[in-house]
Amino acid sequence: MIKAIMSESGGVTFPADIRAAAGLEHGGPVVIEVVDGELHVRSIKQVMDRASALARKLLGDKPGASVDDFIAERRREAEAED
Repeated sequence: MIKAIMSESGGVTFPADIRAAAGLEHGGPVVIEVVDGELHVRSIKQVMDRASALARKLLGDKPGASVDDFIAERRREAEAED
């Protein structure tokens, strides 16, 4: 556990070893959620990886179940409407 100080404006600087351990060592945008009164900080990549894993768990390897397949199908539908 590391003690940190929050500035009056709400900013907190995370030490390098904490950022590295959380997979946030390269900086960039993060997603912050409050879960049961706790802050959860994750990188966009971590959020996307989790969403992909959940989709694979729910959909498996069914043909047409990928995001690319979904987008391609919507494009075909849009072209058919023209």
